[in-house]
Amino acid sequence: MDVPFSWQLTKLLVSISIVLGLSAIAVRVSTRVAGLLAGYPLGTAITLFFIGAEISPAFAAQSAVHTLAGFTATLGLGAGYLACGRRDGVSGVLWGTLGGLAAWLIVSSLLTLVDFTRFTGTLTTLGAIVLFTWLYRQVPENRVKTGGAFSWPILALRAVLAAAIIFLITGLAHVLPPAWAGVMAAFPVTMYPFLVILHLTHGVAPVATVIKHYPAGLGSLLCYALCVSLTYQPLGLAWGTLAGFGVASLWLMAWMQWQAWRSHRSATRP
Repeated sequence: MDVPFSWQLTKLLVSISIVLGLSAIAVRVSTRVAGLLAGYPLGTAITLFFIGAEISPAFAAQSAVHTLAGFTATLGLGAGYLACGRRDGVSGVLWGTLGGLAAWLIVSSLLTLVDFTRFTGTLTTLGAIVLFTWLYRQVPENRVKTGGAFSWPILALRAVLAAAIIFLITGLAHVLPPAWAGVMAAFPVTMYPFLVILHLTHGVAPVATVIKHYPAGLGSLLCYALCVSLTYQPLGLAWGTLAGFGVASLWLMAWMQWQAWRSHRSATRP
């Protein structure tokens, strides 16, 4: 199927806007909040929507079932990046990228061998969330210093990288089975470029904080993928996407309220 230029342009503009928004949040709010929002269904929503628009809603819905398990590979990417990208500067980014992509590819290859259902896919990632949250419990909190602006050339590079990843995934979906398309839709389209830009400009410490909090944000991604796997066909792409964002937003708001309550309880404890 020939993809209209307007769709390609929309993918480009939306990807760039999301990338720049996450950068602003990391600097003006905190890396903890940025890590949670990196788990919001931004890149996954763009990818699955355009897979559905370019191929079919049925294919996208089937792919979304495998996306549920594919978030486990995303957690593997974060762990690989954290383990290998321990230096500041370009060398740290390169080693982190190599380690992260290697971990993602290994886990993804294993996941595509399994015929997941919505239940087993969700259960797999929930187990991975618990595991990685426990593994990251000793990672220190590091906030980006306020006022440290990102340079426009680096921001542009990051935005182009995110857009390129989305174009690559949606393009490969035309020639790959739903299992691989779904796992690729779980690739951290917005988080990976975010890690690169944060690493280059502020060093490895805040990157570790983002990766530490990323598993907590995956709950909204799971809610989104589960919802669109059920709604893309009966409701269509537009309404299915809106329903997915609604469910994901409710989960994220509930999670942040619970976090705030827990923090308040800890602060008032004698």
